Order: sequence, then structure tokens, then C-alpha cells
Amino acid sequence: MPKTISDKIEQWLTLHRQRTVEHQRPQVTLCYAQSWDGSITIRAGEALALSGDGSMRLTHLLRSLHDGILVGIGTVLADNPQLTVRECEGDSPQAIVLDSGVRIPKHARLCQRQGQKCWVVSNKEQPEIARDDIELIRVASSDDNRLDLEQVLAKLWQKGIRSIMVEGGAQVITAFVKAGLADAIVLTVAPRLVGGYKAIDSLGLSQKAELPRISPIYTQTLGDDLIMWGELRYGSEND
Repeated sequence: MPKTISDKIEQWLTLHRQRTVEHQRPQVTLCYAQSWDGSITIRAGEALALSGDGSMRLTHLLRSLHDGILVGIGTVLADNPQLTVRECEGDSPQAIVLDSGVRIPKHARLCQRQGQKCWVVSNKEQPEIARDDIELIRVASSDDNRLDLEQVLAKLWQKGIRSIMVEGGAQVITAFVKAGLADAIVLTVAPRLVGGYKAIDSLGLSQKAELPRISPIYTQTLGDDLIMWGELRYGSEND
């Protein structure tokens, strides 16, 4: 029987993961949906469902193939997502939130999972927080006073996380690409023109040779959507 797109991406992720284990950090896969003009929403801080039903089921399958699923606090406050596997068989990944100020509300759905606390990553020196719905992971700050993503990945590796799916938001996606720490991308392109907010902000690069490249690249349609996936290559890897 011909392989489904799910089979293809699962096999590709498995093979790619074997090559990233040597770095002693989790494999990082970016996964999000955008319009044909590159928008993920109309305005920052607002949710916009772009994926079709088939693409949504694929997203849930991809979640089941990762140990952890990571978003920024902005996504939690705007969307209040569940980030669970509901549209296919498989285990829901560990929920991880980048949240320097530990602003995640107790009523957030990520804090309501049965038998699984939400992991919250912060770089702020603050007293212990008396909450039984989250597990706080403290990391150092980067040079620009943001979370040190290399240390985030190192801490997650120590906790047994070998693969992470990053779903958003734009600041988090941009930060992983800018740091050269996003290994792979699975992108859903929906047949819409939005003219809105983009997933990738400025990377601070000026030369074409410096720009991250996706290679090899794979594509397939799923319903009305176009699914694109590939490895991210940086700097000398572009050659």
C-alpha cells in the first residue's frame, strides 16, 4: 500500500532524530500553520484556526511522536490550548511553557491535565511558588535577558525529553531559529490570504548565505492544505 503522509513524516522524523541524539539535546521540530502570504493570525495575541480537518489530525499525530510540546506564555494566554492528542491514538506529550514571569494562570487547561503537571521554564530569581499544578524549571538568562534556550534544552534532556514539538507563538519560533536550535520544520500552508502577523520575525541577518535553509524539502497536499517538511540548515550547513 502507498505510504500516507503521516507514515512519511513519522519515518522521516525517526531517521532525523537518530542524527540529533549525538548533540545530547532534544530534537526540536517547529510545527505550525500559516496562510499563503505567511500569516499565522490577523493580529498578535489572537488565535486563528487555519488548518483543515486532515491537517489538524496530522498535528495531533505529530504531537504523539514527540516527548514534549513547547509553547510560549503568550500562546497560553491568547489561546488557552490543551496541546493533547485527541484526534488519533497515542500519548499526549509533556506540556512545556516558556514563562519567565510564571504568569500561567491556574485555570489554564495545561494545568488541568490528569496525572501530569505542566512544566514552566523561568529565568527569574524569585521565591518558591506554592503551586501543585506546575513544575518550575529554572534556567539562566541569555545575553539579551531572555531565556537561555541552550540551557532550556539541556535541562529538558536531563529530564528525559528527547524530542520537542514547538507550536508557537511567533516569538518562540523566531527565537529557536535565531539561535540555530530548530532542527526540523513541518509547515501547513492553508489556501487563505490574511495579511497579518508572521511566524518568523527578523533574524538579524543581512547576507543570503547566512539565512537558514530547508533541505531536503518534502511536500504533499492534504485536503485543501499543502504540507511542507524538511531539515533546517544553518551557516556552513547551507553549502
